Amino acid sequence: MPDASISVGEAGGSVPGAAGADVPEGFAGLGLDERLLTTLAALGYEEPTPVQREAIPLLLAGRDLLAEAPTGTGKTAAFALPVLARLEAGGAGRNRASALVVVPTRELAMQVAEAFHSYGKALGVRVVPIYGGQPIHQQLRGLQRGVDIVVATPGRAVDHLTRGSLDLGNVDVVVLDEADEMLDMGFAEDLDAILAATPAERQTALFSATISPTITKIAKRHLRDPARVRVHAERGTRDGVALVRQTAYVVRRPDKLAALCRILDVEDPTSALVFARTRGEVDDLAEALSGRGHDAGALHGGLAQEARDRILGRFREGALDVLVATDVAARGLDIEHVSHVVNYDVPSDPDQYVHRIGRTGRAGREGVALTLVEPREHRLLRNIEAATRTKLQIERLPTVADLRERRIEILRGNLREALLAGGHDRLRGVVEPLSEEFDLVDIALAAVSLMEGAELREEDQVELATAMLHEPRPGGRPGPGPRPGSPGRPGPAPRGAAPGRGPVPRGPRPQGAPHPSVPDGGWAQLWIGGGRRAGLRPGDLVGAIANEAGVPGSVVGAIQIYDDFALVDVRAPVVDAVAHALRGAKIRGQQLPVRRERAR
Repeated sequence: MPDASISVGEAGGSVPGAAGADVPEGFAGLGLDERLLTTLAALGYEEPTPVQREAIPLLLAGRDLLAEAPTGTGKTAAFALPVLARLEAGGAGRNRASALVVVPTRELAMQVAEAFHSYGKALGVRVVPIYGGQPIHQQLRGLQRGVDIVVATPGRAVDHLTRGSLDLGNVDVVVLDEADEMLDMGFAEDLDAILAATPAERQTALFSATISPTITKIAKRHLRDPARVRVHAERGTRDGVALVRQTAYVVRRPDKLAALCRILDVEDPTSALVFARTRGEVDDLAEALSGRGHDAGALHGGLAQEARDRILGRFREGALDVLVATDVAARGLDIEHVSHVVNYDVPSDPDQYVHRIGRTGRAGREGVALTLVEPREHRLLRNIEAATRTKLQIERLPTVADLRERRIEILRGNLREALLAGGHDRLRGVVEPLSEEFDLVDIALAAVSLMEGAELREEDQVELATAMLHEPRPGGRPGPGPRPGSPGRPGPAPRGAAPGRGPVPRGPRPQGAPHPSVPDGGWAQLWIGGGRRAGLRPGDLVGAIANEAGVPGSVVGAIQIYDDFALVDVRAPVVDAVAHALRGAKIRGQQLPVRRERAR
């Protein structure tokens, strides 16, 4: 396959003779529309990354492109900006899509669509993301209203093509993002079907972290005389990551909000940036954190510019200690004093993870990056570790005892500062009469105990169980993951803490050994006669238990769903009542057999 090959070294500079090597500095030298340049300046973008510097002029010139670029290199802007510029040049506003971007996951589809919205706001382009897991009628309405850019996952794009609801006959440019990931997920045939529905004379750009033989075959079939760009990882990105303490907590989804609050209480950040995926989730988290005593604000694309400026001003001044934001809304956010970055969800793209945690640990300071991982998100975590060449330390969730100890430590520091500051004579009339009856140390202890007791809320006294990663077994069945105490995994929980629990290994146990799902007699296990084939999901089981048995979701532990049955850990004191309630209830419209698993 003939190509014009361009290579960019680790330092980010182009090799002699590379395309774009002699252009002026910054985005202004890349040939972008003036309105795009204004938008980039408003977002805080100053210098293009190597892949942007090389890819944008080639795509603007109409060349097909095969780009080998690892995560953390700014690929989204590298194709989004020239796509937007070409749409403007060709006249946006047609009823059928002019550009198609295909990505492997719905999370990436949402991220890329929001990026197009952000970059192309001044151009008035219409972007519709289509992906599985979203009601299809909502996507149909968006397509029927007219669209300029479609961002799609392969499976849902094929669904729309089959329905006749997606017309790709006018597509001028197609971008295949994370092509290696799409092939690993088995979408090769879907990609062929999608590309066959587009005009043969279209422009095509393929971005992949690696160029495998399979990628090369696809490029030969679908790209015309492509320019080839190779971009190596930037040293600055890896060095920046090294300045940040990176920690992950494995948390069941129903416990995530409580876990976030507990972690923030124990970490006590001076300034925390919490990333969430959607606008609704950002608003909900900010409201919940405010209700738990944090000065929290929300930042997303739905805010008016005045509201955005007000929130950012308060965060910069330190009036807010927690800012909850979407990725796109946080772009261009340049605040040096962010002490903690929290990923409420694991980013689907390691590139996104690197950009997020790069907002802490700036100017030589040490930073902290915390990530809440659901048990079955092991693959996303491994991708991040491979991309950053860093092993994330998985820790147990803080216990009530940890929270008490941390608050006492904070209280001790506050008291020391107050004693050094002085100015408490107005309260002498409270202490002196008591000193005639009690020892001064006892009076101080009583005062501190009142303060400490007032700070511990009812919800703070609920223990949170640290979950375990559900590592895949050969054949695809989820396994129990590494045992507690193994490298990179939480060790035994301290006395009084809720032990970590993962899926329960099946098979014989030594005579008299406790059931694995019932540590210290605190948990029991239910067998439910329905699984994947019956359409059961973890949320169905948690909802059925909470609604039918009238118990909180916190009584539910590890959930394993197999093809024909499910295993659910339930708090032992209520397990019989839960089993009885489920026997008389319908789960996803089906009445299923339920029994308590007995220890053997």
